Amino acid sequence: MEHSSDGENGDGSASSRYARDMRAERRSVRDALRSDLPAAHVGLGVTVVALIVVASFSGPRWTLIITGVFAGWFILAATVIRIGSSRGWDAVRRAYIATFGWGDWI
Repeated sequence: MEHSSDGENGDGSASSRYARDMRAERRSVRDALRSDLPAAHVGLGVTVVALIVVASFSGPRWTLIITGVFAGWFILAATVIRIGSSRGWDAVRRAYIATFGWGDWI
């Protein structure tokens, strides 16, 4: 008896089509949200410029609050990544990209 890889028998075909469609959808979302190191550098640069603007208009209070939020996000990302599997500089690089990688969408 030969099995088809597409699962063309009754209920198997619908579930295999669903699984294939879900993999394609997830792949497209991952590709759309993928970020890299140059994008993180842009995000960091925009953050620094924004912090300078905030500091010039509102003083150090809001600047420190915003800096603390970014630092907290970086520490949270580094902790989660380190718990996951990465170690050393790879964990720091991935946390940096998770914190500032949004620079790709500017």
